[in-house]
Amino acid sequence: MSTSAERGPNLELRDFLRSRRARIRPDEAGLGPHAGRRRVPGLRREEVAQLAGVSVDYYVRLERGRTPNASAAVLDAVARVLQLDSAERSHLFDLAKPKPGSGRRRAAPPQRVRPGLLRLLDALTDTPAMILGHRLDVLAANPLAKALYTDFDALPHRDRNLARFIFLNPAAHDLLADWEIAARGTAAALRLYAGRHPHDPRLNGLVGELSVRDEDFRQWWADHDVLQYTHGIKLYRHPLVGELTLAYESLALPDDPDQALYLYTAEPDSPSERALRLLAGWSAPAS
Repeated sequence: MSTSAERGPNLELRDFLRSRRARIRPDEAGLGPHAGRRRVPGLRREEVAQLAGVSVDYYVRLERGRTPNASAAVLDAVARVLQLDSAERSHLFDLAKPKPGSGRRRAAPPQRVRPGLLRLLDALTDTPAMILGHRLDVLAANPLAKALYTDFDALPHRDRNLARFIFLNPAAHDLLADWEIAARGTAAALRLYAGRHPHDPRLNGLVGELSVRDEDFRQWWADHDVLQYTHGIKLYRHPLVGELTLAYESLALPDDPDQALYLYTAEPDSPSERALRLLAGWSAPAS
């Protein structure tokens, strides 16, 4: 299976637009019953062109990745017709208008977490917290996050990655009560990253490994879904403290947009909060 790092942004644009076009029914686009019979679900290219206010020839060239100078107005119109959410719209712009230098096939330099952020993680004794970087690499985690997931610092450096943990570590299936939802979201978050960094060779290696070793990932990657983690709910079945329902918040770091701080909290006075306290007591370093 090809990845964006192998195929480049033009073919990724083609596949993304086709996948989004296929999921929109004519009635959802306001075309009504006159749209006629169809061999495949979704909108036809000429229908997208009509609704977006561009020529059929222009839209066909756009979907084939042959319009490197597509305007923001055209992309906005296509995003509106295909009913893209904010993450999908951002992905469309990343694929259609790649940033200068994004075509260079080179790995990003190793990421470092500022000392002040490391101290902040250590100060959060009652809240699982971690910092994720490129490709969902786990750059740092406090003791409670390690107790919740796994001790990433004890793993080989290449394995300190949330996607690799979720798809390749059998413990993740038991830990994540909503494993399929979490795993689908992880694949979609990687796809969003791929649009921003289409030629990251380490991403290419990660996607290739996950595709070979996990059939679910291979199928979900081919769906071209994208997701921007901001906030939400995670369900856990922890082997030591049982079930937890935790809300997560993803906070972008202003000085390094490729790093994000993830915080996990429980509803006050809930069974999850009590379970989290038990886990915090168990994971606290000996004084």
